[in-house]
Amino acid sequence: EEDASGAVTIPTYPFGEGAVLEVETDHGRELTAQEIYQRVNPSVVTVMVQLDDSVSVGTGVIFRADGYILTNYHVLAGGRDCTVAMDTGRTYEARYVAGDERNDLAVLKVELTGLPAATFGDSDQLVVGDKVYAIGNPLGVELRGTLTDGIVSAINRDVQVDGRTMTLVQTNAALNSGNSGGPLINACGQVVGINTIKMSSDYSNVEGLGFAIPSASIRRLVNDLLTYGEVRPESSFGVTVLQTGTRLEDDIWGLQVLEVTPGSAADLAGIREGDFVLAAGGRPVETSQELLRIRRQLYVGDQVTMEIWRDGERMEVTLTLNDPVE
Repeated sequence: EEDASGAVTIPTYPFGEGAVLEVETDHGRELTAQEIYQRVNPSVVTVMVQLDDSVSVGTGVIFRADGYILTNYHVLAGGRDCTVAMDTGRTYEARYVAGDERNDLAVLKVELTGLPAATFGDSDQLVVGDKVYAIGNPLGVELRGTLTDGIVSAINRDVQVDGRTMTLVQTNAALNSGNSGGPLINACGQVVGINTIKMSSDYSNVEGLGFAIPSASIRRLVNDLLTYGEVRPESSFGVTVLQTGTRLEDDIWGLQVLEVTPGSAADLAGIREGDFVLAAGGRPVETSQELLRIRRQLYVGDQVTMEIWRDGERMEVTLTLNDPVE
């Protein structure tokens, strides 16, 4: 079972040791399913956590050769001890580096070197219909190392999870209890997400609705955990824009502002509904995804300039980023 609750009391390993999770923006050729399994499966581990009176079983991904492993926080919740099993079947004690319940991510560390670390790719490059794969331990230890496949069903899907909103990649790759914390893999063999939930109803299982935390979000979250032991507050622009840009003149494109949140950074900077965002942080933006990519690199308290188009004129404003306003 995986849906434990409570504090993690697994023996700890210090954060702030200089470790980082790297995400590649380039990718190579498309691989066959067999090649993907051979490449990624050695990086996938079974995570077994001792609770008070039961064991939580999930999946993890080795992301550094010196023994750092990424999994879901809910797999570890309530845990007192943790063991991970490699694809070879050998088991090792794992220590807890840090985790974040809200974003359902946690980092473990094993005292090993020379491990086969997975390559992480850029989830911002995913489009609906892309082929994806999952490797994990559905239903527990007996079926560990199971490969399933599917497509990207949706990107940037806002899903309510235990009273909070998570922005996830939706897939129809088969995910079941025990897959949590395992990799969602693109057609080039790069990890582009960490599988976190499968939707179900009160009456029956719902097939073909799996969700993963995108690697573009994971990079920031995990590097905060590795450096500070916690996730630093996420910033917000406070604007809702169209997904794709509008041509304003021959060589000028902008994202139309549909809504400005009262009290937000955008509101305080003077941005209005009906404006068009041409650039942010000195970089032109033609899709909402590009604007989101810029925001993910910023923290509460940072300042960023935005170039705005209003009534046929360019203007520049400076946003001082604050906490998201409800």
